[in-house]
Amino acid sequence: MSSVRIHGDFLINHEIAFEVGGKAKDGKQIAKIENSYIAADNIDYPMGNKIPLWLFGLMY
Repeated sequence: MSSVRIHGDFLINHEIAFEVGGKAKDGKQIAKIENSYIAADNIDYPMGNKIPLWLFGLMY
């Protein structure tokens, strides 16, 4: 396993990074990371790499 520094809030299976924030959250922290997404509050539909936070509740 490599010692890659990921600048996101969560890392899933050492390959998918998630940054959690509000509607205005931009992707500066994860801009250079492949397979990275923003879990944003107060949005209804996914846009680009921004996923509504409420969708994660459906997976529980």
